Parts: sequence; structure tokens; C-alpha cells
Amino acid sequence: MTKSGSASAVSKLSSGHFSQNRALQNRALQSLSSPSLVSQSRASTAKTEYLSLLRELDRRRRANQLAAYRPYRKQAEFHAAGATSRERLFMAGNQLGKTRAGGAEWAMHLTGRYPEWWQGKVFDTPVRLWAAGVTAEGTRDNPQRILIGPPQQPAAWGTGMIPADAIVSTIMGRGVPHGLDSVVVRHGGGGDVQADESVLSFKSFEKGREKWQGETLHGVWFDEEPPLDIYSEGLTRTNATGGITIVTFTPLLGMSDVVLLFLSAKEVEGMGR
Repeated sequence: MTKSGSASAVSKLSSGHFSQNRALQNRALQSLSSPSLVSQSRASTAKTEYLSLLRELDRRRRANQLAAYRPYRKQAEFHAAGATSRERLFMAGNQLGKTRAGGAEWAMHLTGRYPEWWQGKVFDTPVRLWAAGVTAEGTRDNPQRILIGPPQQPAAWGTGMIPADAIVSTIMGRGVPHGLDSVVVRHGGGGDVQADESVLSFKSFEKGREKWQGETLHGVWFDEEPPLDIYSEGLTRTNATGGITIVTFTPLLGMSDVVLLFLSAKEVEGMGR
């Protein structure tokens, strides 16, 4: 569901991670099939090398979840709508990939790493983005987890949607164990895109509208349905940049004011029948 708006487009970037991983996998297979490995000792060495290469391949995959992201149809439609709409809603049932879709898109904007299949909104400069949930704990356990990795395992930060090699630094928040305040993310640095830095900050609705004032942003991601005043304030933060808002949630509050923003009169009438 979208509302009309505008979006810019630039050439897409290719990170080359797929070809690197494929080469590593081929090398692992060759280590077992080489005809020169005739002795048991050499066979054992080949097996050790094979297992080592598989571990390295797995590490690379976990450290770059973004490269492996392939949206299903509804996710792809949600992303593509960003090319023409500043405001978007992905409303669906539990465990259907809403937060994952939001996290993947936010990681692309933060890093500037847009895949060849991407048809949505594109930023050609570093960005300042927010990601928010209902509470600080909810923000930590959902957007932060999807973007960065398991909150309670700092050693695994970098296994979320933001690739490990793009995380420059993290700043801890206050009041919630393992909750982050913000993350500095490396943007660009490939092809004709100069390396720079984006900033991601985590927010929550419970802090009230006053905590949402002042910033100028390129985008706000509401993971769960926000109160109307919070949504309006978040949207205002993006006006100066022509930025975007995305909302991902399971509809638990019925026909709320925020839901109505994204529905036409005809759609509302149809739901009442």
C-alpha cells in the first residue's frame, strides 16, 4: 500500500560477493577431487582444507546477509513502490517477512549496495535513517536484530542485514541492555561511488513525540504501528530531503488512523461489507 510521491534513480551497484563465494565453493570441491591426492595423508589434508573452506564460506554468508536477500513477490512489490511513493505500508500476518524486508531495504540505503534486480528508491549519497519500534526493547529485538545481528551476542554483530565490513562503529544506548543508540555505516566505495558514511539511529514510540523532533532525515522505518502523532512527526523529519517512510506491522489495532492513511475510500468501503 502506498501514497504518491517521487524518487530519484541512479545506476545500481554490484558488490561481487556472489562471484567470490562461488569461487571459494569451487575451490573447496577441487580440494577433494584433485587426482594428485593419492595417499591417505593427502586425502586427510584435502578434507581438512575442504572443511576449512566451507567454514570460511559460511562465515562470509553470515557476514553479508544482504547479498543473499531475494524478496518474494509481496516484498518485491513493496520495495518497487518506493520508486514513486514517499510513504509505504507493508501490512501482513506474523512471520511473513515484513521486518526482514524493511531491514534489507534500510541496509541497501545505508550502504549504497543496490542489487541488479532492485527497482525501488535509490539514494546516491550517504543517508541518515531511523528505525523504530513500540518500546526500546522491541526496537532492540526486532529492527536492531535484523539489521545488526543478535543483540545479546556482540561478537555476532555484523551478521544482520548490514554487512559486517560496512559497520564502522556502534554507540550503545541507555536503559536497555545491548540496545544500540546508533550505528555508523560505510556507504559506497565501489565503482564510481566514493566511500563515505551513513548514520542509523534507533528510536521508540514510547518516548513520545518530543523525542522525534529536530532531526533532518532521509528515511524513517516504523516497525509496528505507530500512533498518528508519531507517524506525522517522523514523516516531517523527511520533508527537507524528499525522503521516505516505511511502516511494517501486523494489523492488531483494527482500522486505525495510520492504516486509514494508506487506504482509498473504495478500499475502506469494501472492508465494511
